[in-house]
Amino acid sequence: MSASPQAEFARIASADGRAAVVTVIAGDGVGEKLLLREDGTRVGSLGSPELDAAGAKAAEELMWEERSETREHGDTLLFVDATAPAPRLIVFGAVDYTAALCRLARAAGWRPFVCDPRSQFATEERFPDADEVLVAWPDEAFDRLGIDRATYVAVLTHDPKLDDAALGIALRSEAAYVGAMGSRRAQERRRERLLEQGFTDDEMERLAAPIGLDLGAVGPEETALSVMAEVVAVRNGRSGGRLQDKQGGRIHEVGA
Repeated sequence: MSASPQAEFARIASADGRAAVVTVIAGDGVGEKLLLREDGTRVGSLGSPELDAAGAKAAEELMWEERSETREHGDTLLFVDATAPAPRLIVFGAVDYTAALCRLARAAGWRPFVCDPRSQFATEERFPDADEVLVAWPDEAFDRLGIDRATYVAVLTHDPKLDDAALGIALRSEAAYVGAMGSRRAQERRRERLLEQGFTDDEMERLAAPIGLDLGAVGPEETALSVMAEVVAVRNGRSGGRLQDKQGGRIHEVGA
């Protein structure tokens, strides 16, 4: 006997997975449920193919936006409840800034991963706050970790061999955010190299470089705060400006 949509949703949530369950809360079929898993498979029905399609579309959108809300479809009101694992921050470069960034990411509830092909630097002892430390080039690291719409990538090295390899994959992926450290002169040289490799202006527009918000950061800890401030703002669809300058709208998001 197959599990109900709500039971399957509970199972996925307890396993720290990604899914959304849609419930009819007004209109025909009140109480009917449809679950959409991350791989696109479904459990249950809202009562009609048309409503199932609309519910699945809303579920797919909101499971990746990682929020729950009501949606209207004609005379039917749906509630979409989404669950998702903590967001991932994949950091390339086993440098001092990376250790600080992992500490702050972990404190903020993110899952940091460190990747660097240099085994003498990429060690668990140096990065105890990382979920995993991978001694690997970017292609192997991404193959092992995967990239999806909830993946944030930060490139903190100054080695073109590593930088360009990581950015070359990340910029053409579904990653929600791709940022790179470096001076403006270094960014211009990096941009020239990537354009020579065939990257388009639109693809380059995805690159946040120099990485981070303008906090006037000094040292690894403040730089890590600058980077985390930017990725959190991107995740929440915010610009990262000062709250005192914000006009209207909610100041702090409140979980559903």
